[in-house]
Amino acid sequence: MTLTIYTKPAGCFGCAKTKQKFTDAGIAFTEVDVTTNQAAFEYITEELGYSQIPVVVYDKENTEDHWSGLNPAKIARVIEIEAAAREGVLS
Repeated sequence: MTLTIYTKPAGCFGCAKTKQKFTDAGIAFTEVDVTTNQAAFEYITEELGYSQIPVVVYDKENTEDHWSGLNPAKIARVIEIEAAAREGVLS
């Protein structure tokens, strides 16, 4: 599983809340600052077609899901999937 959150450093409430939700759930992610990484900026705008951050890219078993903005339902779904995976490993 990989989880990448494309953000900007200041003034992004959605970025902060998205990161907080995953952190609170114990889910590791990679944060990429699109204000300092031109390739990442081009990826989220040109390849994925987003104009709002954060952009979250979740890849599990070669199946990718992505969205932009603060999206509590999508965040909860990823947390649910990862919690179930952990329980399967621990069972």
